[in-house]
Amino acid sequence: MHIPDGYLGPQTYAVLDAAIIPVWGVAAVKVKKTLKAKQVPLMALGAAFSFVIMMFNVPIAGGTTGHAVGATLIAILLGPWAACLSVSIALVTQALLFGDGGITAIGANCFNMAVVMPFVGYYIYRLVAGHAPSYGRRIAASGIGSWVGIVAASIAAGFEVGLQPLIAHTANGQPLYAPYPLNIAVPAMAIGHALVFGPLEAVITMGVVAVLGKQDSALLEMKPASRPITWLWAGLGVAILLTPIGLLASGTAWGEWSADELRARLGFVPAGLEKLGGLWTAAMPDYAPTFIKNPYIGYIVAAALGCAIIAGVTWGLAKLLSAGSDDNTKTPSATA
Repeated sequence: MHIPDGYLGPQTYAVLDAAIIPVWGVAAVKVKKTLKAKQVPLMALGAAFSFVIMMFNVPIAGGTTGHAVGATLIAILLGPWAACLSVSIALVTQALLFGDGGITAIGANCFNMAVVMPFVGYYIYRLVAGHAPSYGRRIAASGIGSWVGIVAASIAAGFEVGLQPLIAHTANGQPLYAPYPLNIAVPAMAIGHALVFGPLEAVITMGVVAVLGKQDSALLEMKPASRPITWLWAGLGVAILLTPIGLLASGTAWGEWSADELRARLGFVPAGLEKLGGLWTAAMPDYAPTFIKNPYIGYIVAAALGCAIIAGVTWGLAKLLSAGSDDNTKTPSATA
């Protein structure tokens, strides 16, 4: 779901890049009102967790891959506005440092995965859970909400990509950017996420909610943890060590093909896509540090480095926003 450079024309990416900035501003204001100082580590952990699980690629029929995101889970724990900032930091780091998602498409990718996904997922979760939900109902609601959230985000991404042949093409009708129209792009994105990546997202979310409900139920009420969350950091460390599993999935995610891959598929490369495709050279493209020969070790190092940067940036931002907050501040509500 990480749209690369060249798949969106300026009519689309410029609008979404401009639109995401005030969204971040509103998110910062909202989080400043609700985030408690003791929740800062959890927000940093959530951002790092989202980054890590996006490295676990899962193959599907047709030779493409995908992954979970974790946006709804963060929204359940901290609210959708905090999730918006957390996932955005992860996505921007992925684009800048690892070349996962385009520089021009940062606004689009953040809109899809850091706005649509956590907000849709969170409010579906609240709707299904109801007031004073039981432990089992909360778990089920988290799974339903996370599934709907990621499918909604995939439809948004499919629409953005599929719109391009209609609004940007040569005089003879050849697409300048993403070559697949709406009737192909939207189903391709939606079906894979509905059948594979959505259930994966749901299982991960339900699993974490189930564990938190047993270990520290305060977290499910958007309250600071009642005890240190060291064990959650340890879990993140284990996930980092397991990231090479993501390398076992062969193929490229749908709509994220390189120019050479598109040429092999279509017999040509859209002119605008070819021009924008090489706009940014990441320091560690495809999570492969050049100074490490073993790809599996390199993947772990990239995961650890990415987590450190994302957790650090998120921690600093959350610390700034929560400055002067009182742990007795009213707990964020469903309308936060």
